[in-house]
Amino acid sequence: MATIVLTALGTAIGGPLGGAIGGMIGNSFDHAVLFKPKGVEGRRLTEVQVQTSTYGSQIPKLFGTMRVAGTVIWATDLKETRHRSGGGKGRPRVTSYSYSASFAVALSARAVRSVRRIWADGNLLRGVAGDFKTEVGAFRLHGGGEDQAVDPLIAAAEGVGLTPGHRGIAYAVFEDLALADYGNRIPSLTFEVEADEGAVSVAGLAAELSGGMLTGEGLGSLGGMAASGADVGDALAPLVEAFGLALVADDGGLRLRASGTEGGAAVGGGGLCRSVNGRTLEGFEQSGGAADGVPVALSVRYYDAERDYQAGVQRIGRPGPGRLEQGMDLPAVLTGEEARSLAARKMGMAWTGRATMTLRCGWDALRHAPGDVVTVDGVPGLWRIEEREWEAMAVRLALRRVPGAGAAMPAGASSGAVVRQADRPHGPTTLMLADLPPIRDGLVTAPVVVAAASGGEGWRGAALFAIGATGEASPVGRTAGRAVMGRLDAALPEGSATLIDAVHAVQVTLLAADMELNGADEAALALGRNLCLVGRELIQFSHAVQTGEASFRLEGLRRGLFGTEWAMAIHEVGEDFLLLEEDRLVEPLAAYGGVPEMGGAVRIAAVGVGDSEPGEASLTVTGEAVVPPSPVHLTARADGAGGWTIGWTRRSRNGWRWTSGTDVSLGEDREEYELRLLAGADELRRVVTDRPFWTYDAAAVAEDMGSAGERAVEVRQIGSHALGRAARLVLAG
Repeated sequence: MATIVLTALGTAIGGPLGGAIGGMIGNSFDHAVLFKPKGVEGRRLTEVQVQTSTYGSQIPKLFGTMRVAGTVIWATDLKETRHRSGGGKGRPRVTSYSYSASFAVALSARAVRSVRRIWADGNLLRGVAGDFKTEVGAFRLHGGGEDQAVDPLIAAAEGVGLTPGHRGIAYAVFEDLALADYGNRIPSLTFEVEADEGAVSVAGLAAELSGGMLTGEGLGSLGGMAASGADVGDALAPLVEAFGLALVADDGGLRLRASGTEGGAAVGGGGLCRSVNGRTLEGFEQSGGAADGVPVALSVRYYDAERDYQAGVQRIGRPGPGRLEQGMDLPAVLTGEEARSLAARKMGMAWTGRATMTLRCGWDALRHAPGDVVTVDGVPGLWRIEEREWEAMAVRLALRRVPGAGAAMPAGASSGAVVRQADRPHGPTTLMLADLPPIRDGLVTAPVVVAAASGGEGWRGAALFAIGATGEASPVGRTAGRAVMGRLDAALPEGSATLIDAVHAVQVTLLAADMELNGADEAALALGRNLCLVGRELIQFSHAVQTGEASFRLEGLRRGLFGTEWAMAIHEVGEDFLLLEEDRLVEPLAAYGGVPEMGGAVRIAAVGVGDSEPGEASLTVTGEAVVPPSPVHLTARADGAGGWTIGWTRRSRNGWRWTSGTDVSLGEDREEYELRLLAGADELRRVVTDRPFWTYDAAAVAEDMGSAGERAVEVRQIGSHALGRAARLVLAG
């Protein structure tokens, strides 16, 4: 016996359709694909938008574009951060605490292309431009590829050997998401996931879910779908039910087929069997169901793109007797018009389908396939073949009446109103770039260009872009946390790089009133606290006095740190001030494999949360990190014979602490110096030596005696990557 069944409303593939497949192709396909032992039940429409963290809960396969909550698969304990504010102009000092968390959310058991908007407790967390409304340290999407590596944050917390790559699972990782806006707890999140570009075909969806065992043509397409269930039949059941798909078997294997509404060949008449082997058969049987067995209203629940992919409902009613109402969940993306038409079609099928018919025909009826819409001789209307069975030497056809062609619902279905949170900017972004000397221990081999960004109190971060010579913008990551920055209110006079400057002070107005600067003791200063960049000079301060709402006077200055004494004489009103905190700085080029070139231009743009225009900053790379600092203790001693002995002490960019009492490490691949003897602006001599001294003998002095102008000597260390800054000494006027 061979049976093919067309599924009815509310029937899963694991029911009559699954039984038909088992009868056609045997237990191998039956047990391997459609009828595996029942496991965890998949989530349907409403459950996809409720975030869970239940062990063993099923993760759906996403197609197209969907909005899903996902499943929390990993999380850290809450991280506590203490903040101090106030304390100036008679205000008490306030210590507050904030909390953040790092966690991972599984989104799809199938690879995805991207994540666009994200909502937290129904409020917009991430905008369509990729900007976060709440501070987050980092956000990473693992697309679900079969070769994806472990997440570095999870691996650092759990151990590389204990951290799975979650291959085949698309998941998102949040680092240090600020929780103040959500009651200091991880909020319930929903994600707008783009798993495929554009709409997805139903045939392609079925083929992927069945491992290529089911094919089809002309089945239409969907904007998106979340497929889940205990087996393949369970996953495909909503589509089969919603669109009245038929499963047929032919030489090419199993395929899904869309049921038509146009009448094809005629059945009946002389083709009906009257007897078999001398036994009389009833070749024609017809029956009809009661009207009150058809629901008086039918609702389709679906995902509506016009409602930000939230659940929508379209409802169709009918006149006449009955009290039953029926609903259908379709975990797919439709328009309101499509959902209403679907509900109307299902209602029409249910009403017309009360009439059924059974025909017993000769062998020529085998040419009719399940799903065919036919006419029956002597019977009005169109009929769809639901079953075809070889039974007692006759072909039994089970038919159900379908609505006639040409009927259409009037247009005008509405998706309804939706309350959306406005995706507004949180204020302009201010960006600063700095070419820094090495302020950390260790030797660097390339210039260090860092970016710091900030804004008003509501500023949450920005995306960074490197602007090329032709104006093209390339993404280079995101900013770090909100930096403390501002502008100088008065020019800072030149001071001493060897003494604590107790005479001068830095007067600065910060970018926002909620920013603050605090003093530090000697132990904190030794650890690098209160290091700031004022113009191009690096300075530390030990005292901070608030002079206005956002203004401070910084005292107890340590000037010209890390070899920046050359910049002490070039300060001016309005120049940049930046508090250097390592967690507030990023290296936008180095972090993505780029290396700033000496003498080259770096131009970076920052696009913050809703910035109407990007903030930009640019600089010419001088390579302070690879330029040797100028020598110190430059001396000239007369040798008694009319000449001079020039001596100096080198410094090293490989270490700024004198801890052992011996010379600091060299920091370059060789020790070499360039010495220039000048008379005014004219160069008299240029000498290269590998020792920290040089003899300007009497003969050379006599030879140069006729030159006019101030006689001076400049000494630079020749570095591995650049020529160092000069130390200058005047020999004679």
